[in-house]
Amino acid sequence: MIASVEGEVIGLGESAVIVRVGGVGLQVFVPAPLRARIRLRDEIFLFTHLVVREDLLALYGFETEQEKRYFELLLGVNGVGPRIALGILGVLSVDAVRRAVLSEQADLFSRVPGVGKKTGQKILLHLQGKIKSEGDLEEMAGFTDIDGAVMDALTTLGYSVVESQAALQSLPKDAPNDIEERLRIALRFFSS
Repeated sequence: MIASVEGEVIGLGESAVIVRVGGVGLQVFVPAPLRARIRLRDEIFLFTHLVVREDLLALYGFETEQEKRYFELLLGVNGVGPRIALGILGVLSVDAVRRAVLSEQADLFSRVPGVGKKTGQKILLHLQGKIKSEGDLEEMAGFTDIDGAVMDALTTLGYSVVESQAALQSLPKDAPNDIEERLRIALRFFSS
């Protein structure tokens, strides 16, 4: 098992990077927000998960062990393969996945391309009990409702789910819990 990879980025793909490790270039699939930040010649360290199939060896990389753990949890859902699990973590942050599970919002998963309502429900049912609260659930549920409203507003304005999630993730930790103010700050993300 390859648990982690550290090295220089020598190639960039649409959804993967090539990392030189001891003279060998390893193709590592990464979530979209991470891929957008990586540049050629960057030195990176990734926690990895190796998928072994009859016709495939694929390496998936993550910035944190927690992201890797959530990826592995998502792989346990019937009908969710590595590409969909990676897509979910590319659109929804680990915190957004946790909030969706704790507040039982399966529809949040169906916003991810390739995930329908049934699969969203399966994900929710599979992850319940496996994901623990890190804070007050009521506070998290309120935060989810506000961010959900901001995300809906951004998608209504024509931004994709991925772009909207990136804007939400860019919000400062001390951003006010007011929908209009959070939307205003999120829109600044697109103008920068």
